[in-house]
Amino acid sequence: MEYLGIDLSCAVGSLRNGNFPDKDCLLPLISKLLGYAIVAASTTVKLPQILKILKHQSVRGLSMISFELEVVGYTIALAYCLSKGLPFSAYGELLFLLIQALVLVSVIYYYSRPLKTITWIRALLYCAVAPTVLAGQIDPLLFEALYASQHAIFLFARIPQIWQNFSNKSTGELSFLTCFMNVGGSMVRVFTTIQENAPKTVLLGYVIGFATNFTILSQIIAYQNPRVEKEKKTK
Repeated sequence: MEYLGIDLSCAVGSLRNGNFPDKDCLLPLISKLLGYAIVAASTTVKLPQILKILKHQSVRGLSMISFELEVVGYTIALAYCLSKGLPFSAYGELLFLLIQALVLVSVIYYYSRPLKTITWIRALLYCAVAPTVLAGQIDPLLFEALYASQHAIFLFARIPQIWQNFSNKSTGELSFLTCFMNVGGSMVRVFTTIQENAPKTVLLGYVIGFATNFTILSQIIAYQNPRVEKEKKTK
């Protein structure tokens, strides 16, 4: 009994016999279900951030380079998972996150006009290289090195935003809901990656993602409504 790659025979058989499924049966099932749940949730995870920017017509407090590096990281991660033949439940959200990240960067570009020449160069360079990487048409050793660097890319994608939040003592137009879902998604992915026996490099990426996303979420909570707090102090 298998649906969408989820083997239900073990759990169903145990329940029919009046027994609760054991750990070896239950954990893989939970992992698969959580994996598909994350894939489903990922289709809207960046939507709150996009809508907040459109509503306020502002990118105040947002680090452009952070979101650009995020696109690069998602591209490399997706390409690597595809090349390794991992099940869709283990990486499917990367596809939806990449699409939304591209839309988000486009929106940030729009409200950051006029764009600097270096920004256009980065965008054109990505458009030229990304199709080759996603198709896996590069040397395997280079691919491994590229994926290893992907962890550093995601780390450095968060650092500028974390530092900007700290410097401004404000998180500007960052969306709490998007950051909250990023933290939840990263935490679940750590669990599902372990259950799927994915390469340790994949697990490391999700651990780094959880740590950095949690830091940004903590900043949003700590710095929320800074203007209100300042007004209270002046009264």
